[in-house]
Amino acid sequence: MTTAPRTAQSTAQPTSMNKPPHAPTAEHQRLEESRDRRERWKSWGPYLAERAWGTVREDYSKQGHAWEHFPHDHARSRAYRWNEDGLGGLCDRNQTLCLAVALWNERDAILKERAFGLSGPEGNHGEDVKEVYYYEDATPTASYLRYLYRYPQRAYPYAELVDAARHRTSADPEVNLEDLGAFTDRRYTDVTVEYAKRSPTDILMVITVENHGPDPVPLHVLPHVWFRNTWSWSDPLGPLPEIHAVDTPEDPGAPGAPAFVAMRAVHPSDFGTYHVYVEGAPELLFTNNETHHERLYGTPSRTPYVKDAFHDAVVGGALRRVNPERRGTKAASWHRLVLPPGGSARIRLRLTTNALADALSNPFSDADALLAERRREADAYYLHIQGPDLSDDHRLIHRQAAAGLLWTMQFYNYDVDIWLRGDAITPPPERFQGRNNHWRHLSIADVISMPDAWEYPWFAAWDLAFHAVALSAIDIDLAKAQLKLLVKEWYQHPSGQLPAYEWEFSDLNPPVHAWATFQLYKIERRQRGTGDKVFLERVFHKLLINFAWWVNRRDVQGNNVFEGGFLGLDNISLFDRSEALPPGMRLEQADATAWMAMYCLDLMRIALELAQDNSAYEDLASKFLEHFLRIAYALHHVDGGLPLWSEEDGFYFDVLQNGDHSQHLKIRSVVGLIPLFAVHVIPPEVYRNLDNFRRRTEWFLTRNPHLAEAITIRPDGRKVLSAVPPGRLERVLGHLFNEAEFLSPHGPRSLSREHAAHPMRLAGADHEVRYEPGESPDRMKGGNSNWRGPVWFPMGYLLCRSLLRLDHGFGDRLLIPGSNGHAPRTPREAALELACRMVSIFERGPDGRRPVYGDDDLFQHDPHFRDRILFFEYFHGDTGKGLGAAHQTGWTALVGDLILRLARARRHRG
Repeated sequence: MTTAPRTAQSTAQPTSMNKPPHAPTAEHQRLEESRDRRERWKSWGPYLAERAWGTVREDYSKQGHAWEHFPHDHARSRAYRWNEDGLGGLCDRNQTLCLAVALWNERDAILKERAFGLSGPEGNHGEDVKEVYYYEDATPTASYLRYLYRYPQRAYPYAELVDAARHRTSADPEVNLEDLGAFTDRRYTDVTVEYAKRSPTDILMVITVENHGPDPVPLHVLPHVWFRNTWSWSDPLGPLPEIHAVDTPEDPGAPGAPAFVAMRAVHPSDFGTYHVYVEGAPELLFTNNETHHERLYGTPSRTPYVKDAFHDAVVGGALRRVNPERRGTKAASWHRLVLPPGGSARIRLRLTTNALADALSNPFSDADALLAERRREADAYYLHIQGPDLSDDHRLIHRQAAAGLLWTMQFYNYDVDIWLRGDAITPPPERFQGRNNHWRHLSIADVISMPDAWEYPWFAAWDLAFHAVALSAIDIDLAKAQLKLLVKEWYQHPSGQLPAYEWEFSDLNPPVHAWATFQLYKIERRQRGTGDKVFLERVFHKLLINFAWWVNRRDVQGNNVFEGGFLGLDNISLFDRSEALPPGMRLEQADATAWMAMYCLDLMRIALELAQDNSAYEDLASKFLEHFLRIAYALHHVDGGLPLWSEEDGFYFDVLQNGDHSQHLKIRSVVGLIPLFAVHVIPPEVYRNLDNFRRRTEWFLTRNPHLAEAITIRPDGRKVLSAVPPGRLERVLGHLFNEAEFLSPHGPRSLSREHAAHPMRLAGADHEVRYEPGESPDRMKGGNSNWRGPVWFPMGYLLCRSLLRLDHGFGDRLLIPGSNGHAPRTPREAALELACRMVSIFERGPDGRRPVYGDDDLFQHDPHFRDRILFFEYFHGDTGKGLGAAHQTGWTALVGDLILRLARARRHRG
């Protein structure tokens, strides 16, 4: 058995699959077949969440208390309305049929069918998954997938975890499984689940279990297949699917007779029929994916065979709870194992639309060869993406980041109008005035890139933009499809707003969709030699509506200075910016204003690109250029008021307006760095070739010379547009690259370290802002204030990209002041330095330690832990230790993009 995740090696061999010259690997060929719709390779994938309980979608209470309405304790007994969940599972892209694994170690009180964690109110740092699992490998078509679940052999400490958090404050660290001794003496069993596709609808599942402990241990393994409950939400019931047992040879041990059991899954729709074959002679269990009303509500259930029957049968010994007729909408094979110390066992299952030709056929005759070939093909695919120059450690980090991205592609189902009306039940009237009631047009049943399959099993608008960029090197078509989703009519509000996230669609996220769209266009042009202008144009038209919504809604005074609420930086202020300020007070925001300046430039860039083929877009390019210039001017000049720029401090601050009085809120935070994001270079050939744009620009600047400070014209004709003009650039960048302020060993802090000794206070405010490099003890929006010091990948990534654009514009004419003995840096040198520092969070250093795991000796030194990477939500501002959600591979997977960019930079220098 392997003790570390597999990575692509230079010895990866070509596969036997025939490949045309334009498809360098078998996986590339599958992607081409998928793109051309010759084969639906993506029809099945890891689209099954680790958790579906506790979500807004499953909340039918009048108070909107999602966690309490559908807790983990209900999950085994209650049918989900919208989405299913399971361990290491996959499903079709409509989540009609699901496949996953369940476990029992003969010590736990419940069958382990899904991930457990603390709800938002329970955790001393908010919601928190309390499992150890890894997404080890994945290809974009799910032709090969690998997942590892680390199952304690002791009783899983459900109550102890809840109790420990209850007795801790937000100033205390979280309690995890390893803190409670769950892995002491290596008393755990590794459960590795691998999938290999023979065809889009012929899937091999291999479950390998390995006892790492010193004693023999029992283990019950139940691969199970079930239909999502789509029939219980109408009166009368919708059409019922069925899974039933199929007769196999009477004597599996007879010469020539393969040993397996079989089931058939039949759906009344056009979904078709699937056949399930399980190797060996395990007992088959059948029940229905229906709510156990007696247990939860004390009322009769619709059927005697309900969702938690396997729990009752396996853990409670109540075999009467399963259907003796061997049919239902949920089925499992029950494997009872005893593993000696160091011992392992393997279970194989095949899910396919192809029935065996005869009773003596062996569904697993070439299973080992198929699995080995798909592994080799995955190696070859990632070797092609990574190139020849990466270190083994960088290959490992990149590969696992990619796997996390692909495993957190989730089926997401939510129709707000149906949810508000309550299907077959009458909802409390308060629901129609509660959460998301203004989004009744929103109706979604799509596979979406999620921040986290447990912590956030719903999409988030600005997270998704970064996910798409991180996905682009792995599957550019998938990345583009994700960005197009949010501007579809059934997502985007008629007003133009993009939905923020499920907890509150009307909340505000930074407008980064245009930035990501143009990034993907450029990336595809580099990969394929031409960009997709149809994609660019489609998204652009929808973003025009979104931009108008922002301007009309958030520029309250009409002076190009913007206000907002969440904007992704809710916890870094003295105020909860989603809540109204006291009467007479207004907060003018440096970040909101800078995001809008960036939005203008990104839309201008798209318009200029489209104008190469259609001159009508020149007018739009002019419109966004002029709007950018006005916003950039407003950052520094306000008639009769206080600008967001502080000449005294050389930094940008929010301005608090209180009647006739204005004051800077002098918090040195990432808020004041965001103006750096608004930068673009117009090449001289583009400017020359677009006559209307050029004439309009020159006329506008002649009429408004005071707005020209945001434009620098280089000797070769390049026009550098920067919201932070030269002279101020050096001062802001000086703060960023000062190690006593923002620059940590592992990237840019979100709050200057100077606020450790000098916290920001304001009379009348409920909070002070103090540098907190890890979890902040201060609770504000979302239950924590974790922007107050840690390193966040999206912010660091945007700073790297801005520095590269500044280098394109200014080159070595712009030097960033050094600190702590550092020589001045060019913008390119600074960008590469930031990238190196951020990548170092995950690298094994000379001492063998990875900063991401902090002082956790188990994760740092144990060979079964140390090379398996967790991609956290954010990172300690001094040590780089991972904090927050442990599987938020979404935007943290940008580390993979940085690794590839650093490799290209090294090749360029070499």
